[in-house]
Amino acid sequence: MKVILPSGDIKEFENSVNMFEIAKSISNSLAKKAVGAKVDGVEVDMSYVLDRDANVEIITPETSEGEEIIKHSTAHLLAQAVIRLFPGTKVAIGPSIENGFYYDFDPVEQFTDEDLAKIEAEMKKIVKENIKVERIEMVREEAIEHFKNLGETYKVEIIESIPANEMLTFYKQGDFIDLCRGPHVPSTSYLKAFKLKSVAGAYWRGDSNNKMLQRIYGFAFATEPQLKAHLKFLEEAEKRDHRRLGKELELFFTSDFGPGFPFFLPNGMKMRNVLTDLWRREHEKAGYEMIQTPIMLNKELWETSGHWMNYRENMYTSEIDETEFAIKPMNCPGGVLVYKYGMHSYKDLPIRAGELGIVHRHEFSGALHGLMRVRNFTQDDAHIFMTPEQIEDEIIGVVNLIDKFYRGLFGFEYAIELSTRPEKAIGSQEIWDKAESALEGALKKLGRDYKLNPGDGAFYGPKL
Repeated sequence: MKVILPSGDIKEFENSVNMFEIAKSISNSLAKKAVGAKVDGVEVDMSYVLDRDANVEIITPETSEGEEIIKHSTAHLLAQAVIRLFPGTKVAIGPSIENGFYYDFDPVEQFTDEDLAKIEAEMKKIVKENIKVERIEMVREEAIEHFKNLGETYKVEIIESIPANEMLTFYKQGDFIDLCRGPHVPSTSYLKAFKLKSVAGAYWRGDSNNKMLQRIYGFAFATEPQLKAHLKFLEEAEKRDHRRLGKELELFFTSDFGPGFPFFLPNGMKMRNVLTDLWRREHEKAGYEMIQTPIMLNKELWETSGHWMNYRENMYTSEIDETEFAIKPMNCPGGVLVYKYGMHSYKDLPIRAGELGIVHRHEFSGALHGLMRVRNFTQDDAHIFMTPEQIEDEIIGVVNLIDKFYRGLFGFEYAIELSTRPEKAIGSQEIWDKAESALEGALKKLGRDYKLNPGDGAFYGPKL
């Protein structure tokens, strides 16, 4: 049997071998630190047995794949520690995220910040126990019965949503078992660099009609120095937190009388006015004319625009003279009314209408965050009216203007995503295809890298 390594070297074996044995044939040190492998591009556990010719790559902790395995395995470690310390707690989901992981729980009693220290200590204890992590397969009905007996109702709900006759994979470490595709580390002893961060609320499956669960966040890295470096970075970032600076420099504040509605103080307004003057000068240079549209408009307009059907839950409403009005969550319908106010020739196009539009959107109180996540904000929201042939050039102009602000003036870097037609969309497929093609064409002319984000466009159009 031939095993082809990434280097092009070939290892030959007489019989079936697992990934440990392949790694050991390369070097003992590689076998000791390996957390997984790839067989013909598919990730597997180190215990995976190979019985055919294949391309094999050993995954180590310092690779991106190794980091993901460590983060997800640490989420399972957290869940095992919670079940040990707080019997009766039900587990939900626990994915890896940037720099760490989280796990959602339905506890008998609410977790406190003090509980985090106990849970972390238990996690370290489990690491020292060096518990083997085993991959197990079950058919759907067997898995449902198993988790019903454990009282794990959330796991049962997840498994019941999986098509019948599908073989399911689970990972078991000691007294804890979880539904998971894997792969995972060979044993708990591989998980040594982690830190629990915080406890937050999270609705089951992200639906506010479901029960509020408790989410525990944590960091996980391949090595202790990486963890310490990240914690140091967070400590430095905390010193520069805009909420803290806003208070210390008397720039802005928020009040319980208006959660999510910031109050700007004189120092904050001086900064805003400087930025606003800069914004206006640069937009006028780029051929924009300034407009201002009302904050509140008739419900009929929002029905025409599609917002009432597609965005109603995020809108604030009021009644005037027995007619329902909505405070604008977006400036688009007002911008269109400005365009419709007069007659236009194609020779007038493009018309670039710039607006610093004040919008209001309902956000859950738990999502509010300083000036970053609010219920009221001022948006640089131009509307450009153009012929289809002008779209690419106008998009190029917009990207160049963004670069002038972000990169040129403030030194920011950013990534670009092209978000395409969602399921919940208005307008014909032909118009969507034309718009998406124009956005893509503009990026290609600019020579800019971008990531395709299928189905994440707004209901009324694709986005960059």
